[in-house]
Amino acid sequence: MTTLITNIKELLQVRETSIAKVSGAEMAILPTIKNAFLVLKDNLIADFGSMDQLPKIHTDKTIDATGKIVLPSWCDSHTHIVYAGNREQEFVDRINGLTYEEIANRGGGILNSAKKLNETSEKELYDQSKVRLEEVMRLGTGAVEIKSGYGLTVEGELKMLRVIQRLAQNYPITIKATFLGAHAFPSEFKENHQGYIDLIINEMLPAIAEEKLAEFIDVFCETGYFTVAETQQIMKAGIKFGLKPKIHVNQFNSIGGIQVGIKQEALSVDHLEVMKPEDIEALKNTETMPVALPSCSYFLSIPYTPAREMIAAGLPMALATDYNPGSTPSGNMNFVVATACIKMKMTPEEAFNAATINGAYAMGISDTHGSITIGKKANLIITKPIPSYYQIPYAFGSNLIDTVLIEGEIFS
Repeated sequence: MTTLITNIKELLQVRETSIAKVSGAEMAILPTIKNAFLVLKDNLIADFGSMDQLPKIHTDKTIDATGKIVLPSWCDSHTHIVYAGNREQEFVDRINGLTYEEIANRGGGILNSAKKLNETSEKELYDQSKVRLEEVMRLGTGAVEIKSGYGLTVEGELKMLRVIQRLAQNYPITIKATFLGAHAFPSEFKENHQGYIDLIINEMLPAIAEEKLAEFIDVFCETGYFTVAETQQIMKAGIKFGLKPKIHVNQFNSIGGIQVGIKQEALSVDHLEVMKPEDIEALKNTETMPVALPSCSYFLSIPYTPAREMIAAGLPMALATDYNPGSTPSGNMNFVVATACIKMKMTPEEAFNAATINGAYAMGISDTHGSITIGKKANLIITKPIPSYYQIPYAFGSNLIDTVLIEGEIFS
C-alpha cells in the first residue's frame, strides 16, 4: 500500500542518510523541509521532498497535511509501563511532607508495587498494561522500552517480561524489553544482599535467557539500593547471558555508577539528576547515551538533569518518560519535550532530537527509527494546524496531535 502525505507545512527530522545519534552543538540542528511531501510504502518511508518536486506516483491513499507539521514518532527509551494498581496514596504522602526515600523505607515505593504485582494474575497485568500502551501510542510514541522490576521474585519478574513480550506481539509499536530484577532488595533479603543477587544471577537470568524474554539488563545503582560493586556484578552476569547493560544512576546521589556503566559498555545511563563534573567528563567520547527523565523531576520536585552543561561538554542526550506508578505516572512524551525546554532550558530543536533520533539510539534502533529517512519505519506524528513546531513545547498542556501512524497505518 502506498500512502502520500501532501502539503506538509514542515517536515521535521529529515536525514538523507541514517545517523546513529547527535551530540553537543549538533543537537541544536534539526533538519526540516517546508511545504513538503512524504511517501510511505507499506510500513516504510519511501520518499520525501518539497512539493514542487513531487513525482507522479500511483497512491492508494492521500493525506492532506495543509497547515500541519509532520515528524517521526517519539522514541521513549525508559518506561515501567507494566505494573499493577497504582501508588496514588504515596502521591498524597509526599504532598504531606514525606520524601520518596522515606516512603520507600517504610515499605512503600518499589516494594509496594512488587506486592501488588505478585498478587495480580498475568492476564490482569496484561489488561492493565495494554491500556497504558494504547494511551502512549495515541500520544505519538512509536517505539518504547519497557522494564520489569516490580516482581522481585523469579515468577514475578518472568510474569512481567511475558506480559511485555505479549504486548510486543499484539501491537504494531516497536517494544524493547529490559530485565530490571535489580530494582530494589525484597524485604526478606534486606540483610542478605548477596542472597538476592545470587537469585538474580542463578535463577532469574537463566530462565529469561532460555525464554528469550529480554534484550537489556538494568540495575538501580543508588544509595539505599544497589552499590557500585553490586551493580557491576549484576551487569557482568547479564552480559554473559547476552543482555546489553543499561543503568538507573545519579537520581539522588553521585556514587560512581556512571563510571561502572561506561566500564561495562552500557547503552544508556538514565536519570542523571545529580551530576558532578567528573561524571560529565567520564561520559565524553563514549558510546553510552545519557538519558534525562524530566517528568520524574517534575513529579518528585527533585533537580533536573543539567542539560546545558552536558550539551556544552559535547555530550548527546535522550529524553524519556520513566512512566511508572511511583515517580512518573505519565507516558506523555509531548509533556517530556515541553518540560525539557521549560525546566532544563533545552531548545526545541535539541529536545526534538533527544526525543527521536537519540531516543532511538538509547534502545538500539536508530537504524530503523527516529528520523525521516528512506527505509526507516513509517512511524509518524501529524499535528493539528499549528503556527510552527515551537508550538508543541510552548502549548505544553494542549494535545496538538491530529494523527498518529504506526507501521504506516493510522492508529486510533
